[in-house]
Amino acid sequence: MTTTLITGGTVVGATGRAPADVLIDGETIRAVLEPGSSLLGTDVAASVDRVIDASGKYVIPGGIDAHTHMELPFGGTAASDTFETGTRAAAHGGTTSIIDFSVQTYGQRVQDGLAAWHEKAAGNCAIDYGFHQIVGGVDEDSLAAMRALPDEGVSSFKLFMAYPGVFYSDDAQILKAMQVARDTGMLTMMHAENGPAIDVLAQQLVDQGKTDPYYHGIARAWEMEEEATHRAIMLAKVTDAPLYVVHVSAKQAVEQLATARDKGWNVFGETCPQYLYLSLEDQLGASSDEWGAFEGAKWVCSTPLRARADGHQHAMWQALRTNDLQMVSTDHCPFCMKGQKDLGLGDFRKIPNGIGSIEHRMDLMYQGVVTGEITLERWVELTSTTPARMFGLHGRKGVIQPGADADIVVYDPNGHTSIGVGLDSSGNPTGRAHHMNMDYSAWEGYEIDGHVDTVLSRGRVIVDGDEYLGAKGDGRFLKRGLSQYLL
Repeated sequence: MTTTLITGGTVVGATGRAPADVLIDGETIRAVLEPGSSLLGTDVAASVDRVIDASGKYVIPGGIDAHTHMELPFGGTAASDTFETGTRAAAHGGTTSIIDFSVQTYGQRVQDGLAAWHEKAAGNCAIDYGFHQIVGGVDEDSLAAMRALPDEGVSSFKLFMAYPGVFYSDDAQILKAMQVARDTGMLTMMHAENGPAIDVLAQQLVDQGKTDPYYHGIARAWEMEEEATHRAIMLAKVTDAPLYVVHVSAKQAVEQLATARDKGWNVFGETCPQYLYLSLEDQLGASSDEWGAFEGAKWVCSTPLRARADGHQHAMWQALRTNDLQMVSTDHCPFCMKGQKDLGLGDFRKIPNGIGSIEHRMDLMYQGVVTGEITLERWVELTSTTPARMFGLHGRKGVIQPGADADIVVYDPNGHTSIGVGLDSSGNPTGRAHHMNMDYSAWEGYEIDGHVDTVLSRGRVIVDGDEYLGAKGDGRFLKRGLSQYLL
């Protein structure tokens, strides 16, 4: 097995930072050493196969993106990133593990949905991967099947209070599923928006001729998110089941989570980079010569972007500082403008919902360190350590300590990253290209005061500078345990 020493850097964890060398033996971390120290009387640097100089740089646990959607069917098309392209892009951005969503739809067996996603991912991923289970049809068969999911290493499932006719579950179905969560220890993940009410508002807007992408965010008003978040919390309280609310974007929804957490309830939430940086008026109101007002389709996602004037972005950063929100994931669900997003020309309801960010999450969150929104340690906690704890991977992932997988990122705070536009119509990189399989970037023009220099996945260097050294199939399935974050 190959031995590696990362030397000269500052090791950063969720609880502190210190100069240290990291010794890797094969796929795992063997020791974290005082700089330049020996091990059992041996000069470590002289005895290893490879030395990585991290002088002046941070050495952090690889990022864990706990909310991605590779190849997800949606709105008559499917997310443009495959498990191969999406995980390769993740690696370039310093993410070394993802948790994607296997999908069960109405009339389908839960077991068959999980098997289909195993088939999509197996042998194709550049980094390690796990699954949550989307349960789109809650009935007696699916409830019984859910009880077996922890034995498959799938310890969390997702329900939707939105998308009637696609994934929607009513309150009775949610209550029954949460009872299974209580009995098994699984974590219920919730898309919290009042879908039936949103559909009425959206239809009324279209009837008024208001069909541009901007109205996607108007139909999905913050009241719809606040109400659903409160309802989900109450159902979790009644069933005594833990609850994790995904992609929180409205400050009023955060207030609901904070109130429940102040009472000591097992209620958690994530937000995403788009809700920290982007806004309804700045992005969805955008216009260009090519697309006109439809330019805003690039930023259509659900939950939607919120108005900057109402202070939602500030509230998200504050909630991350106070731990009223515990994590930052991407909800990576990319679609190209041509041939996918443009399905919604003339009707915002038909725009595939999603933004591609898997490559940029670690950088965008580090920019929050630069601007003073969060600390360096909190950066690591939000993007790696807490995802590992929340989803049953702690000790193996999310930390730099002996025995953990050697998923490590060497990050240069003095480097610079320019986020570019991606692919042209022929599939060729344009400008400062990213690596996601998209013909645009939601983050075009963003400049990051830092750079991912080296990425190791289980001890193997898969990114060095801007060069990708990994291969399709490097990633392994992560059989997860129960959440290690519950009160």
